[in-house]
Amino acid sequence: MRRPVAWIVTVVLLAEAFGVAALNWFLGVLVDRQKMSLAGLDPHVMSTSSKIGGVAFGLYFALCALVAALVAIRDRAPAGFGRILLISAAVVHGLLGAFALSLVSWKAFLFMMVVLGLIVLLLMTYDRQAGPEGAAPGAGQDGDPEAEAGPAAAPGVSGAPGASHSRTDEPQDGDEEPQDSVPAQVTRTASTTP
Repeated sequence: MRRPVAWIVTVVLLAEAFGVAALNWFLGVLVDRQKMSLAGLDPHVMSTSSKIGGVAFGLYFALCALVAALVAIRDRAPAGFGRILLISAAVVHGLLGAFALSLVSWKAFLFMMVVLGLIVLLLMTYDRQAGPEGAAPGAGQDGDPEAEAGPAAAPGVSGAPGASHSRTDEPQDGDEEPQDSVPAQVTRTASTTP
């Protein structure tokens, strides 16, 4: 299930990158041709900034799509910068969804929430691989617990591989009471008989 989700996220983010870049470019051209101005701003400045913003957001979503594609190809969880990119894309879609609900319509909000859910699902399914679906703790590659533990040590020898280590110095269930390192000296009292 992980790979299809990664491929779907890749396709959706690529389509979104193209859509955002094309929409902002179109708005920039429209502002420039109509000589529109907002609060006395130069129309050429508004047009240029809209085009630059569209290209920047398009490249950002395309980079996120590339990370999702690499996750799908390698079938491994994203790490480092790629993981940060996907998390930031999820946050951006959450914010865009909030703006879309108040400014556009509930359909745009629903689309943003679906993309947000897909990105979170991609991140969570690969996180579960190290958890319950991964190898059992202490198991080697073939599921043999002895393979990873190494050679067994004699019982009671501390510091040897395979010896159990407690987290505290307190005695555990079944342990003997702590004994002094120096044996106690026994004093005999001489019994005196009259």
